[in-house]
Amino acid sequence: MSSRLYVICFNIYIVLTTMTISYADSPIFVDQSDASGLNFYYFNGMSGEFYLIENLGGGAALFDYDNDGDLDIYLVQGKMLGNKPINNALFPAKTLPLQDKLFRNDSNNRQLKFTDVTDTANIQALAYGMGVAVADINNDGWLDIYVNNFGGNQLWQNQGNGKFVNITALSKTAGDSMDTSVSASFIDIDKDGWLDLYVGNYVDFSIANNKTCYAPSSARDYCSPVLYNPRADQLWHNQQDLSFKDIAKTANIAQNPGNTLGVITADFNHDNWIDIYVASDGLENQLWLNQHNQRFEDNALLAGVAVNADGMPEASMGVDAGDIDNDGDEDLFMTHFLGETNTLYINDGQGWFEDQTIQSGLATPSKPYTAFGTAYFDYDNDGLLDVFIANGGVNIIPILQKQGDPYPLHQPNQLFHNLGQGKFVEVTEKAGEVFKLSEVSRGAAFGDIDNDGDTDILVVNNNGKARLLINQIGQNQHWLGLNLISQYNRVDSHAKVKLETANKTYYRRVRADGSYASANDTRILIGLGQATKIKQLTVYWSSGQQQQWHGLKINQYHTLYEKSSK
Repeated sequence: MSSRLYVICFNIYIVLTTMTISYADSPIFVDQSDASGLNFYYFNGMSGEFYLIENLGGGAALFDYDNDGDLDIYLVQGKMLGNKPINNALFPAKTLPLQDKLFRNDSNNRQLKFTDVTDTANIQALAYGMGVAVADINNDGWLDIYVNNFGGNQLWQNQGNGKFVNITALSKTAGDSMDTSVSASFIDIDKDGWLDLYVGNYVDFSIANNKTCYAPSSARDYCSPVLYNPRADQLWHNQQDLSFKDIAKTANIAQNPGNTLGVITADFNHDNWIDIYVASDGLENQLWLNQHNQRFEDNALLAGVAVNADGMPEASMGVDAGDIDNDGDEDLFMTHFLGETNTLYINDGQGWFEDQTIQSGLATPSKPYTAFGTAYFDYDNDGLLDVFIANGGVNIIPILQKQGDPYPLHQPNQLFHNLGQGKFVEVTEKAGEVFKLSEVSRGAAFGDIDNDGDTDILVVNNNGKARLLINQIGQNQHWLGLNLISQYNRVDSHAKVKLETANKTYYRRVRADGSYASANDTRILIGLGQATKIKQLTVYWSSGQQQQWHGLKINQYHTLYEKSSK
């Protein structure tokens, strides 16, 4: 089929299919950050020096730190760069002091409400924050916090009484003071029941080695990361005593450094061992396949996910993995730089991928944007995973510069609806007033913030306000929520499920990582459309055990426990 005929047929397909998409007069999302008390602005410390890292932050976590059944919020914060006074910043800090923030969810049935509990929680995170990862590192049933920074990371242990303790020194996970860490993921690499830690590092940047670059207009601009040397990532093995050991060299990972921004972990080749996919900005991406012996091999080039269909590496930032075609395997989605396209890789079930970006309809709409945070998620609970994309430039946008814009990097975010059969259509215009805003969006975290059975979004904006996008339509269709607790007394971060109704089968997995610099709700939320009964649910625990449940009630959350193997 010629490319012209293909485009015509695809456009007809979209027109016919979108006729069935109806949201009445309701916006899909409403920003409730102000109404809920979530008052937070990410400050990047820019002063006109065009430091590379000003463009990277920040991230956020949606997680239940106090085990009360709702999602709390952790937001990383930047600070002033180059030892300059804060009044030298081009954009003033709006929420002081400059430190990471923990907001407790104090919502009730009538109102969404968040309370700043940073001080009472004993958190004093004052470094230049980039991203955050969350997991239970010691199997005590309480979620701990790992913060990615420019110049030394931090690990905060949850005490179970509303307070945290800084155990960075004890854990030995600070990393090198020369590292710029953006994303991280907790992963049980050897099935010993204890979560290990993969830390993605960016480039060898320092204030002293900041380079000078220019836009085509001859104005000063940000440099490309490829002008700096890449930094090796770290793989910390859990020693089961709150300490970790860096095994990146023996695991074969440190030998191939890249400009890591996004990290996602999943079993990509169906061998029941968790693998690691790394988004490398401007270099070939990496697919680290688990060799079952605390070693990994990069199979990205052979698997078809190192470069795009044209054989070119891209400026990979955000990443997610999920089953967009309901065939039981993990498909990959990557966000990229303006002029490139975001990329959709479809898994054949054995860990071999095909770039189907153009066929999917996700290519052309992404070219005018630089994209970061992203996720597969089912915003309308019809059983198909849709796509959100957080956008914001990293180089001066000429039209904004000509207009005299003081921050000429801002762009609107995007929302795409999954039509089935591997096709997507953009529905940003129907997504709500918050999608008409043009900001410099970076991290995005996903979860059911108000516990009404649909997925909401927390977006972090560079030099801007954090936005709380509350879903208005997902609860109109049926759903099932799952909280999966392993035999190790914590959320099974690698568990998978197969859910069968009378007419459809769905495959989902627990995932806290992915997107960009952020951590997601670990509960599985499955949209059921009009289905009213669950035929059977099968849980594939990361230990290798399988369990089945029948007769689970829909439109509610269930906490399921793995039976002991002892």
